[in-house]
Amino acid sequence: MRPLRRLVPGLLAGTLVLAGSATALAGDEPAARPRPGSAGIGDPYFPQDGNGGIDVRSYDVDIAYDFDRGRLEGRTRLRVRAIHDLSRFNLDLLLPVQRVRVAGRPARWTRPDRHELSIRPARPVLAGDVVTVVVRYAGRPGRIGWQGEQNWLADHGEVVAMNQPHMAPWWFPANDHPRDKARVDVSVTVPADKQVVGNGRLVSRTVHGRQATTRWRAAEPMAPYLAFFAAGRFQVDHGVHHGLPWYVAVSRRIPQPERSRAMDLMRRTSDVVRWTERQLGPYPFSATGGLTTSLEPGFALENQTRPTYPVMSGSGALATVVHEVAHQWFGDSVAVRGWRDIWINEGAATFMEARYAEAHGGMKAQRWMEGTHALLADHDGFWAVPVDDPGAERIFSEPVYLRGGMAFQALRTRIGERDFRTLLRTWLADREGGHGSGAELEQLAAEVSGESLGGFFDAWLRAPRPPARTAANGFA
Repeated sequence: MRPLRRLVPGLLAGTLVLAGSATALAGDEPAARPRPGSAGIGDPYFPQDGNGGIDVRSYDVDIAYDFDRGRLEGRTRLRVRAIHDLSRFNLDLLLPVQRVRVAGRPARWTRPDRHELSIRPARPVLAGDVVTVVVRYAGRPGRIGWQGEQNWLADHGEVVAMNQPHMAPWWFPANDHPRDKARVDVSVTVPADKQVVGNGRLVSRTVHGRQATTRWRAAEPMAPYLAFFAAGRFQVDHGVHHGLPWYVAVSRRIPQPERSRAMDLMRRTSDVVRWTERQLGPYPFSATGGLTTSLEPGFALENQTRPTYPVMSGSGALATVVHEVAHQWFGDSVAVRGWRDIWINEGAATFMEARYAEAHGGMKAQRWMEGTHALLADHDGFWAVPVDDPGAERIFSEPVYLRGGMAFQALRTRIGERDFRTLLRTWLADREGGHGSGAELEQLAAEVSGESLGGFFDAWLRAPRPPARTAANGFA
């Protein structure tokens, strides 16, 4: 995610301006008798996120959306593996439920609260078994709020399901935590004069009367919040770039000449992907692209294979594309193990903005880091946030992005270009399609460099004061 308000908006232009802000699955110990899966996966930031006892293998999401009424009807088929013998298990869903089937049989279900769907199969599900769960549901997601979040983004002409850290429960039942990735296949039925864009590759579009059903399939597993769809009237372009299929779309409701500029920007995605591959290693997915919406989310988001953007302008527009493309490696391919680790995703993506600017004639990343450090030296509140454990309410705060990004550049200087490159590529290759934590990244940095880096990481991630301007802290 990249908020529209940025602390250093002049990055690509080479200026420095102070402005506004911007595993294993958790389960229970084995037991002799079937027992319930827990109502959360074990993340202290969001205790109700995800669910214990299950591993979702795939989602087949089939929805119809009524723009006039803002009503969504859905049927989602999940393939679920039991981690231990289950008497019942939970899914995360905010819409009203109509019926549930497990392994082809009607299942009992209750709603312990608005967020949780508790399912009791007709027969216990034994450890290791994979069963099909089908949930039918319907409601108006735009009327639903949860824990202060109102995540549905839509009007009478366009809808985009995009948000972080939560989005899936507004439109399909999920094991809603990055720790449980699964393949996602989405079919969306809307009026035939509208188009649908989703993750992965377009499979089919079938017109039936005044309605049309469009199917998108993502080849690689993803965290539930990264699944998305958009429906509206779009200008579309697509092709293949160095063997990688790309698909981009821009809302036709965006007036000219902004729409043409947005399409030109979306078309640059493949070039940014190619450049990022040279820095981080092979692109981890089988398709790429982007979408610019006419709606106003207030941020861009790294939906897997197809980030979504608001209307953007100026040098910050390309920087935002670089940021979201970098997330395809940091955040999508290698997801957080827990939400406290978000600084890795956002810090790395912010650093890659600086690295891209440096590689394309802009400000040197070291100068950006040292200049930003100097400008913020007297901002005590900025340094008071421990970015490796900022708290649930601050996971998208400025320090997570900027202090995290500066830490990556400082580490680059501290351990040297060769070891830094090895660190990034090793982290991403070894954990491709999986997860990582801040503690694991710190350990790998020490192993790759052969240096004791505890003091460095304490200074950049945890100390309630700006790091001293020393060589040990990555200052030239």
